[in-house]
Amino acid sequence: MSNRRPIVMSAPDIQASDIEAVTQVLQSGYLSLGPVVERFERSFADYIGVRHAVAVSSGTAALHLCVCAANIGAGDEVITTPFSFVASANCILYERATPVFVDIEEESMNVDPDLVGAAITERTRAVLPVHVFGQPCAMDRLDEICRSQDILLIEDACEALGAEFRGRKAGTFGKAAAFGFYPNKQMTTGEGGVITTNDADWAQLLGSLRNQGRGEMGTRVEHPRLGFNYRLDEMSAALGLSQLSRIEELLESRCQAAAIYAEYLRHIPGVRLFTPVKMTTRLSWFVVIIRLEQGISRNAVIEDLRRNGIPTRIYFSPIHLQPFFKERFGYREGDFPITERVANTTLALPFHSRISRSDIEYVTTCLRAAIERCSC
Repeated sequence: MSNRRPIVMSAPDIQASDIEAVTQVLQSGYLSLGPVVERFERSFADYIGVRHAVAVSSGTAALHLCVCAANIGAGDEVITTPFSFVASANCILYERATPVFVDIEEESMNVDPDLVGAAITERTRAVLPVHVFGQPCAMDRLDEICRSQDILLIEDACEALGAEFRGRKAGTFGKAAAFGFYPNKQMTTGEGGVITTNDADWAQLLGSLRNQGRGEMGTRVEHPRLGFNYRLDEMSAALGLSQLSRIEELLESRCQAAAIYAEYLRHIPGVRLFTPVKMTTRLSWFVVIIRLEQGISRNAVIEDLRRNGIPTRIYFSPIHLQPFFKERFGYREGDFPITERVANTTLALPFHSRISRSDIEYVTTCLRAAIERCSC
């Protein structure tokens, strides 16, 4: 191991063209509220296939502004998944509304549409499905449910850039969708996010909300509504625009790396790779997730891999079992059994667009040995 280069959990794919794009902005003198953000928004909207894109400071900010634009507040309910990064529930709480969790499907790991329909009450204002790990939710059924009940559909597509459900891109369903560009995502702006929508009024409102609630710029600055400092700076937008210009290359590199993982993992007993379900026409590989069979100690496997210089991550700890949610809402183990079973058996392996075959081979060789040692 001493002669091996370190294996990292994730890494952004930064090239000279990305650096040059940021450098040009730094030399321009326009570091905020400039033309690059507008170009990034237009290019992103064109890529997703929507009329409008609004760039913001993070995926969490994107989700929060969607809740704000929907005028969701105290007394309202939003149905979502407990198997996600906590931001997808926090954004509801920011506006004093209540996240209503429903359990997930075992294979897709996404929210179960049948349970969504059963959870709707007179207080339900929206459904917020999360395309977990780049796997699109069952958007046809969710869209039908929301339309029939006259409630909003807001996508959390922060992990799903480029993913497709029945040939249609994530981010084109419902009222709006949120994307995030943290460095472990398919493309990055460092921090940053985008909201996509086909509604011109929403796009205008979102543009105001991200910029302290400002109205149209005229002879004086007016703030007709409460807003936030959720702007995306010009340097981040330049990096995003550069990365977006080669997004298909980035997605394909990740897909090829996932295929190499599948090649090695299929020979390891007790391990199953997260894969596309039937209606997913394109899974956008955010992370490589494996499921461990009963009898394999995940904690022991993690520690064994760590001793061999291999980092791993647990994705996700159920939101309803986070201390804050247990204290606030009284959730307990057993409330969402599929979520809990999936969460207790999943493990993310090192993965990024430039991970080498030799690194994948080393990871999976060590994984096989770890499982042999850690199985009951």
